Amino acid sequence: QLQLVESGGGLVQPGGSLRLSCAASGLTPNYYAIGWFRQAPGKEREGVSCISRNGRTTNYADSVKDRFTISRDNAKNTVYLQMNSLQPEDTAVYYCAADPNPNHLSCSRSDRSRYKYWGQGSQVTVSS
Repeated sequence: QLQLVESGGGLVQPGGSLRLSCAASGLTPNYYAIGWFRQAPGKEREGVSCISRNGRTTNYADSVKDRFTISRDNAKNTVYLQMNSLQPEDTAVYYCAADPNPNHLSCSRSDRSRYKYWGQGSQVTVSS
């Protein structure tokens, strides 16, 4: 079993920054592609970004491209989502999730069915 724990959320003013962390533990956590998803009240969960197992492939939603950066530190079993220039529309609960399929060499931001393990979520609120 793989456990994922998000941290780093909070309240920030528009234009501010936050860094989310997704700490993994359990069965060989470094061998999983990781995705970040978010869900705002009354909206469907959407894929924000993802990173492949080896970290060489990343993908971003158009709404966060050039503002968010995903990275991983396999030595620390942690994936990060650096969020800059935050806007009120970024307000949501952010979840990280792991894709355990070793045949997936890349990552998918849109195919949620790939992700078998999910964290509990971290609230991000952007407000003045």
